[in-house]
Amino acid sequence: MLILEIPGRNRLVIENVVFDYNGTLAVDGVMTPDTKDSLAKLAKLVNVYILTADTHGTARQQCSGLAVHVSTFPGTDAGQQKAAIIKKLGPEKTLSVGNGFNDIVMSRLATLSIGLIGPEGCSGQLLTVCDIVVSSLTDVFDLLLHPTRIKATLRS
Repeated sequence: MLILEIPGRNRLVIENVVFDYNGTLAVDGVMTPDTKDSLAKLAKLVNVYILTADTHGTARQQCSGLAVHVSTFPGTDAGQQKAAIIKKLGPEKTLSVGNGFNDIVMSRLATLSIGLIGPEGCSGQLLTVCDIVVSSLTDVFDLLLHPTRIKATLRS
């Protein structure tokens, strides 16, 4: 679990990190070896969930061997599917990471959300609801594996 003590905010206890897949963890449906290594490290600290409409049909194969939970669903209504999973996990103990329009609802629900402007871009509307916005997946993992960086970013 990640415990975040952020001055001027409530203490956050993060048990779950929920990722969008395409555009966030993967480009054109493929994750890099570094991404897989970082997911493995993170999975030792929290429950990792990967939620995807699986545009390229590669998510389960790409996540094979990783200690992560993969949920796929039809491309229609993806935002509501992601929101339902966040609600089931407990929004107060869940952090979300995404880049797309269909990540807006889950980002609003999660106690903390990170928006990623990556190679596939990012929904401008998502940026307005995220607590933190970064420009690389490496930055996302660095924040999660070194949570005092989140403290520095979000202190009041």
